[in-house]
Amino acid sequence: MTFSSSPSLDKPTPGGPVSVQSLDDARAIAERIRARVRYDVMGRDPVIELVLVALFGDGHVLLEDYPGSGKTTLAKALGNSIVDDHQDDHIVDFRRVQFTPDLLPSDITGVMIFDTESNTFQFRHGPVFAHILLVDEINRTSPKVQAALLEAMAEKQVTVDNVSHALDDLFFVIATQNPLDSVGTYPLPLAQLDRFLFKIRMDHVDRESELEVLASWGKPRQRPEHLERVTRNQLVQARALIREQVVVSPKVHECLVDIARVIRQDRRVTQGVSTRSLVLAIPALQTLALLRGRDFVAPEDIEHLAVPIFRHRLAVIPGVDDPGKVVSEAMRGPLDTLARATLR
Repeated sequence: MTFSSSPSLDKPTPGGPVSVQSLDDARAIAERIRARVRYDVMGRDPVIELVLVALFGDGHVLLEDYPGSGKTTLAKALGNSIVDDHQDDHIVDFRRVQFTPDLLPSDITGVMIFDTESNTFQFRHGPVFAHILLVDEINRTSPKVQAALLEAMAEKQVTVDNVSHALDDLFFVIATQNPLDSVGTYPLPLAQLDRFLFKIRMDHVDRESELEVLASWGKPRQRPEHLERVTRNQLVQARALIREQVVVSPKVHECLVDIARVIRQDRRVTQGVSTRSLVLAIPALQTLALLRGRDFVAPEDIEHLAVPIFRHRLAVIPGVDDPGKVVSEAMRGPLDTLARATLR
């Protein structure tokens, strides 16, 4: 089954937000976000697609490249594409945190403060209480602060003074980091890396896109009216619909497990991929299938996402420069088996 953009979502509906009732609607929501981000970020279509997969797949993204490559611009464009229609005074649509060496965990999660009027302690919510959280230069702060995000990313809650505070269902972290050879960086522990669905390396844009950036710099840009934002509720509904209606064959599960086993048995690998990564891969594959116009996961979806999902989770022996090659080699056999199976 294939599907096209839903005409009901082409324009905002008077009187309130449009509900997401079909895969056509879910794909229209994703394409609306893609169009807005592409308007602000030029020459990054493959990266934008992976970020969309993570957003609708309920994962988190780590962007890596040298300063000035557009990582922060991409994250801000994504945050500005979503309207907060959720009635919660403590949760905002978008927050940005600049990680620095003197940052404290409470600067991220929030802190208990004493209210002299009520003579009680009150919780002051930190920037983690947002739909989209941009963590800029995550590897410029200490591992203690990096670990403060672990519970939030994994459980969608934070615990302060033995009291747990729930985050929003939409909670999405898009973090940026500079390469480890940059001055003043701290390597992320594997436990932290495992919470990110993708680690995306942003290479330089092509010549035409770079010229377009220079030509438009400093000039006012009027965003076209058809580039509408989406609401928080639409996005959450689209996530749920994708889980329910995009078919994942048991053969796909077998393929993922077989890829993981081949990776773990590779002599170049000292620590293989986790079971968590296999679980996170399922909604990511469903989302990519949706973006490609299908209601079922196909072998090409695994082939496209396996490297960005698994590469950053591997610990390899000295001399192995690119763990992605290990992943690419490991998936050949399982993908051949999957290609011969019936997926519907």
